[in-house]
Amino acid sequence: MSPIIVIPARMASSRLPGKPLADICGEPMIVHVWRRAMEAGVGAVVVAAAETEIVEAIRAVGGQAVMTDADLPSGSDRVDQALSRIDPDGGHDVVINLQGDLPTVNPQAIRDALVALNRHEADISTLVAEIHYERERDDPNVVKAVVAWDESARLGHALYFSRATVPSGDGPLWHHVGLYVYRRAALTRFVGLAVSPLERRERLEQLRALEAGMKIAVARVDSIPLGVDTPADLERARALLAK
Repeated sequence: MSPIIVIPARMASSRLPGKPLADICGEPMIVHVWRRAMEAGVGAVVVAAAETEIVEAIRAVGGQAVMTDADLPSGSDRVDQALSRIDPDGGHDVVINLQGDLPTVNPQAIRDALVALNRHEADISTLVAEIHYERERDDPNVVKAVVAWDESARLGHALYFSRATVPSGDGPLWHHVGLYVYRRAALTRFVGLAVSPLERRERLEQLRALEAGMKIAVARVDSIPLGVDTPADLERARALLAK
């Protein structure tokens, strides 16, 4: 197995324009994400950038970045295009798609997702954390994962993802963390699929994979990394990383 971490990043953001270069403790946010990826120690790390400013920021700290088309429809498409440009011969057979707005992601979580992919012989793997706050249970912005767990209750496979409060009844709910590990062939297949009916209805890209019969393994982590989408999120990230 030869993994690579690819971090898709673009300057366009409706709620926080230019967020990859937003300053956090003296460095651009995208550099913090790159550092967390390097700390995971699982393989090469490259930033898939839509703008030259992002490439320059990463190269300034000794990292690798590649330009991708600005108008690609999703981060998965950006990751796929970056791979085709830096690894056209397919030397990397496992691809970790790490969002560029997760500056507090735990490097161990990246390693956990990689373990889940192999343990369950899945096409894709991802992460979940238990929901502890009542307000999040019914919040459609908190994506829930329905998971069939193995005996350890740390690894399992996804049955469904939804913005609704699922499953019903007593028991924990699982907050989906948007980090994905793909087998190279699975990523190629995924980006070639048309948008699926459930994906369109729920506005969740991962449902396209499930509807196509692809298997998504899940690793449980103990905390949810802060996703920076708003100015308030950015202030929280600055406070957390200043400690």
